[in-house]
Amino acid sequence: MSQHTDNAKKHMDKSIQALRNNFAKVRTGRANPHILDEIKVDYYGQPTPITQLAGVKVPEASMLVVEPWDKTSLRSIEKAIEQSDLGITPSNDGVSIRLPFPAPTEERRKELAKECKQLAEEGRVAVRNARKEANKAIDRDEELSEDEQKAEKKRVQKLTDNAIEEIDSLLKTKTAEVMEI
Repeated sequence: MSQHTDNAKKHMDKSIQALRNNFAKVRTGRANPHILDEIKVDYYGQPTPITQLAGVKVPEASMLVVEPWDKTSLRSIEKAIEQSDLGITPSNDGVSIRLPFPAPTEERRKELAKECKQLAEEGRVAVRNARKEANKAIDRDEELSEDEQKAEKKRVQKLTDNAIEEIDSLLKTKTAEVMEI
């Protein structure tokens, strides 16, 4: 692989990873510990991720349990979850925090599926932009002959096709997960 196809592959891989991260944050009726990744807790004046302050367990499909290692941070964690945009009401039993995930309504599942399609399209656009940049770089590379340029562009197109195929597969899986009751 040349430098151009290598750079294109790195950009495409980053786009796919970003899509995976975005899909992990889409809330379904199933408990997913990754939805807590972005929530910061005020811990002794420092904004700290929940995952650094507590263990997060999934005892059943529709429940998350957050168990702080430092019991004095229990109230701060609960407050941070309440103030987040998760739309989940935490219940504190003095030792841990329970987060019940109610099954979304039919209408909400359709909205989530639509949101997933939008995220996937953004991923496709990012992949196509990586292809465009790689093709421009190939055109500017004066060390490559015309045949070598064509071969490079063909390899970049193959990478693009594979990345788009992976995005479509991720979307299909996530949509099925979202629409599941």
